[in-house]
Amino acid sequence: MLKGFTRQFKPLEILTEEQVGAIHKAVLDVLRQTGVTFHSDRALNDLDKNGCQVDYEEKRVRFPEYLVEEAIRRTPNSHRVKARDSKNDLIFGGDTVYFRNFPGMQTVDLDTWEPRDATRQEYNDLVTVLDALPNVHAISPYPYYGYEGVPPVMRIPEGVAIKIRNSTKVQMTGNASDCDQFNIEMVKATGGESVLMASGSAPLTWYDDQIRATYRAMEAGFPMYILQGTILGATGPATVAGSVVTNLAEILSLVVLLQLLKPGMRVHIASDTYPQNMRSGAPGFGRIGGALVKAVENQMARRYGIPRRDSAGGPASSKKPDFQTGYEKALNALVSALTGSNLILMHSSLYGEITAHPLQAILDDDVAGMIGRFIEGVTVSDETIALDLIEQVGPIPGQYLNTAHTREWWQKEQFVPKVADGLTYPEWMKTGKKDCIDYAKERMEEILATHKVSIPLTPGQEEDIKKILNEARKYYREKGQISDEEWKVYQEKVLKSPDYPFA
Repeated sequence: MLKGFTRQFKPLEILTEEQVGAIHKAVLDVLRQTGVTFHSDRALNDLDKNGCQVDYEEKRVRFPEYLVEEAIRRTPNSHRVKARDSKNDLIFGGDTVYFRNFPGMQTVDLDTWEPRDATRQEYNDLVTVLDALPNVHAISPYPYYGYEGVPPVMRIPEGVAIKIRNSTKVQMTGNASDCDQFNIEMVKATGGESVLMASGSAPLTWYDDQIRATYRAMEAGFPMYILQGTILGATGPATVAGSVVTNLAEILSLVVLLQLLKPGMRVHIASDTYPQNMRSGAPGFGRIGGALVKAVENQMARRYGIPRRDSAGGPASSKKPDFQTGYEKALNALVSALTGSNLILMHSSLYGEITAHPLQAILDDDVAGMIGRFIEGVTVSDETIALDLIEQVGPIPGQYLNTAHTREWWQKEQFVPKVADGLTYPEWMKTGKKDCIDYAKERMEEILATHKVSIPLTPGQEEDIKKILNEARKYYREKGQISDEEWKVYQEKVLKSPDYPFA
């Protein structure tokens, strides 16, 4: 099992008990009075049969308080997720903190920093780097949203195949165009589990595709994370408290459905919530207001006893790995770790969910390591207080560099970044004046040249993935979701490539 980091002190709480109670009461009021729209006849029928008030014409569901409270009690406060390699299993909950990459639709050109579609090799490279980095504990539904030549409906399944082939870490998978049915089968065929996703639509709405994915997760017996995304002042109230209330109401409405139909189902909850940039209308990625929302929601999740993931440290507003990207990611991720998040999305993303790059993931891994070292706190014991050593060394000219205590403890106490510039000025000038970007490029080249997945797929597992991908291709062709032109490009650029492993 991957250790992750353990928070050794009480999480930061920015709400009083009275404020926590007020928000929870408001969440219950919204669920009871306003309700949540479910564009799914199956869900409407199941919720109706189990005590909810259902308006079939409006597709609106209102939830009695007792059902909400019971669903919260039924949700496990921690749960294990199996990886393809058992040494990478994760246990979500409590004071354990893990890190995961945040996805990007495209890669970026390192010379111009302009976005473009990734190649299949670049997708492979990103997953390889994520698999190699010690502070990446799970991999997102799509590190990139597909690659050149792949039709939109096949982008997630093709990416899942790459992730499984190049990494044994816990997988998270998406569900666009019902692709989760194929993702589930690939994960089952190769071992381990996937954390499946259901994503709400703010304000207070669940569409049928997400509900279908929810039922598939229940049937597969896989864990699930329930995601909600709000923009303060656009799809949610402009106030932190108001948007937290609508976020939690939407999330808990699906928790109720899950726990009514499959009590004890493994769930963690999430929101991708950012302030509105009132000048441009775009989300204000990286702004501290997003961290405030996450801090409150982390505190509420701990009150509910439900594991929580957040993305505060993931997307930035800058377009390249610069000072702005560094402070936006680091400050937001640190707040997440301090306030109780169990899984922090951080690695590889640049602007929003638009771009990502393995170079950024390598830089982010140092930040994750620094945050992890901080939340693990300080060991206070006779050995660390070191009274006998202090007595032995005494005042100047005494010193500690040559002691056995220093040799034993310095690596335990210090976190040393792998790609930071830590040289003195004379050393820096003598060795080429390199910065963290230069060191990250060198580390990326080293990883890509040397890293191997811990457990390669067997020939039988490779064949199973081929069959499942072929089933997906046939399914979407028959539904008319891959056009003749898309199919031609797909064949020429991907399926007929001599190095493509899943033709």
